[in-house]
Amino acid sequence: METTKVGNHQKVKSFTETYREQEKHHNKTNVDLATEIRFTEVYRQNKHKHPAIREALCLRAQYPASFQTIQHHDLFVGRFERKAVRFTQHACDELAYSVDEKMLEGIASNPNQSEENRESAKELLAFWKHENTAGKVRSAYPASMTEVIPSDSWMDEPGIVFPLYRMCGANLHFDKLLQLGIPGLKNEVTNYKKQHNNNDLYDGMLMALDLLEDVCQFYAKQTEQLSREEENLERKRELLEISSVLQSITQTKPSTLREAIQLFWLYSLVSGVRNYGRMDVYLGDFLKADLDSKRITEKTAIRYLQSLWQLIATTKTVFESRIIIGGKGRRNESNADTFALLAMEATRTVKEIEPQLSLRCFEGMNLALFEKALDVLSEGRTYPILYNDDININAVQHAFNISRSEAEQYVPFGCGEYIIDHKSMGTPSGVINLQKVLEITLHNGNDPMTGKRIGLKTGELSTFETFEDLWKAYMTQAEHAIKVMAEQEELEYKVVGKEAPYLFTSMLYDGCLERGKGIFEGGIPYLGGTLETYGNTNTADSLLAIKELVYRQKKLSLEELVTILDQDFVGYEQVRRDLLNVPKYGNDDEFADEMAQHLHKAICSKIREQNQKTTLHSYLVVIINNQANTLLGRWTSASADGRRSGTPLANGNTPSGGNDKKGMTALLNSLAKLNPSIHAGAVQNLKCSRDLFTEHREQLKVLLDTYFAKGGTQAMITVVSRDELEQAMLTPEKYGHIFVRVGGFSARFVELSRDVQLEILSRTLY
Repeated sequence: METTKVGNHQKVKSFTETYREQEKHHNKTNVDLATEIRFTEVYRQNKHKHPAIREALCLRAQYPASFQTIQHHDLFVGRFERKAVRFTQHACDELAYSVDEKMLEGIASNPNQSEENRESAKELLAFWKHENTAGKVRSAYPASMTEVIPSDSWMDEPGIVFPLYRMCGANLHFDKLLQLGIPGLKNEVTNYKKQHNNNDLYDGMLMALDLLEDVCQFYAKQTEQLSREEENLERKRELLEISSVLQSITQTKPSTLREAIQLFWLYSLVSGVRNYGRMDVYLGDFLKADLDSKRITEKTAIRYLQSLWQLIATTKTVFESRIIIGGKGRRNESNADTFALLAMEATRTVKEIEPQLSLRCFEGMNLALFEKALDVLSEGRTYPILYNDDININAVQHAFNISRSEAEQYVPFGCGEYIIDHKSMGTPSGVINLQKVLEITLHNGNDPMTGKRIGLKTGELSTFETFEDLWKAYMTQAEHAIKVMAEQEELEYKVVGKEAPYLFTSMLYDGCLERGKGIFEGGIPYLGGTLETYGNTNTADSLLAIKELVYRQKKLSLEELVTILDQDFVGYEQVRRDLLNVPKYGNDDEFADEMAQHLHKAICSKIREQNQKTTLHSYLVVIINNQANTLLGRWTSASADGRRSGTPLANGNTPSGGNDKKGMTALLNSLAKLNPSIHAGAVQNLKCSRDLFTEHREQLKVLLDTYFAKGGTQAMITVVSRDELEQAMLTPEKYGHIFVRVGGFSARFVELSRDVQLEILSRTLY
């Protein structure tokens, strides 16, 4: 990651932004913009047609032109190139019709580009400035919303809340796709078309499926041609087999594992969906049938998965690419478990940060899966992420207000948010900095870093005569921002629903075909929303410190404390030591954990109430910190927990780096106390030594078993040594193999910015 100086603070580019900029090749002479130009012309010509028809035609302009040639080691086709203008679904600021302004600006200003290319880039920028869907959402904001959300960028300036403009997180009914195949899905769409008058939607879906067939034929011809040019006999055979598979899946439903994987993968790419759901369910039976018939061996099956894993890694979504294995609610559990074991072996041997393999665990599960998971983690893979079904299913049932059988189909996506497989959507389209809320509450709605008013005037410090007065003002401030973010998510769905039915997604989501509606216009059963919360732990620890030192011990006044915080503790090191010595969350301390629980319940409940004030089925907290705890910390001044201005906020539900001082058992006890039934997912990051996994395996299993039994929901584990991390910072070229959990995602440690590296280094190593 790169940093640039902004005032007294470094502006940190997000990990996503950095890797995308690295891949844009702005300096390449004469970047080919033909696909973007054709896509734009098709959109322009069909702008006023039914959204389903327009979408289908634009997708045809986008595919197969965006697909790349199969590479020598690939066993499946399906590599694509991100275009500067596209129809997409899976990333921030990329919903429906999207434009990569920075990419086009780079081309337009690049002297290495031809004059024709520069002019084309400028024309594309001018057109899509008004037509991109994210911009249409923003322009639909009422004045009251704009006042609370003055900025779209959480990296450019301070703020309480920020929008994210995204529709990511869809988990499609891939099982249905593989059971029906393209012909069967076409028949289903045709039958629903006969039952409804909304022919445009179904016509668009049929056009989309025709396009998918054409993509298969495009690759079938490509691989057949490559086979004629190939001299290696083994590779020639593979290419011909791939071509045969592609021909087959256009004519009938898959009958082998290879056919199933190929159809699943191409559908996921054209749909823009980058989370893959319960793969052991929809591929497990195909694997078992192939093994039983001796069509393939386990070694061949692993090669298939390794190739698929490598293709998934090329998408570089960073925060997405979830594959779920294990858990309750699976059919043919034995078949699924066989697949799950091979999936973990693929993760062990394919050294990439994606896919994000996630294992759902439960009492009575096949213990071979859990042992294999620990084996893989011990090698520093950071996967699989462990989830506790015995707690999560009940929690999801309560949080989403759904049946138990539906809750059994929960799937984590992105950084760890939960939705219900092919039944619900809950894109996190907003961010709230809870520590910043406290900061402006202590400044009567003003931001001490800029002097601007960014919140409500909830009272001068002198009016907070008791801690309860301060608490009430804090919650008033938070509720005001929360209400607006719920309304923003509702508005986003309305705008996007009118713009596009998301044809490929809607065909594999429950309710859409039956109701004759797209996914975001009333098609799916549960259209919900989520709000990412940051600074949870810092806020709880800060509130306890204020309650203890100001209101109980009366060591200093609230006015004195705020003055000291505004000066970032300069000249007040003893006060900072006093604040740091107040009990902190993460040590199984009664008082610290009670405050964390109190804040958790209050914020989660206030956010959860918003579904009663909007049309959203649910609106829930997700505590799924990525690197934004570091980015938002840059714009958050010193806090009463002893944290200095501009430094990272705590990650997810975990303590601030180094504040957990009583050992792993105490840490896990604290984590397990936060009620999981009032939110939609939370990150629990643990940094462990290899010795714990290799020499103390039984002790580790007891710790994890006890943690899960006491209410722990999940564990994201990094196995690494402090020395490795320190050496990697000194000689990064030698340590590209080290993976770490950043927040709800993994990254190569050496690719992170220094401040993110230091935040990870500060976490306690067990």
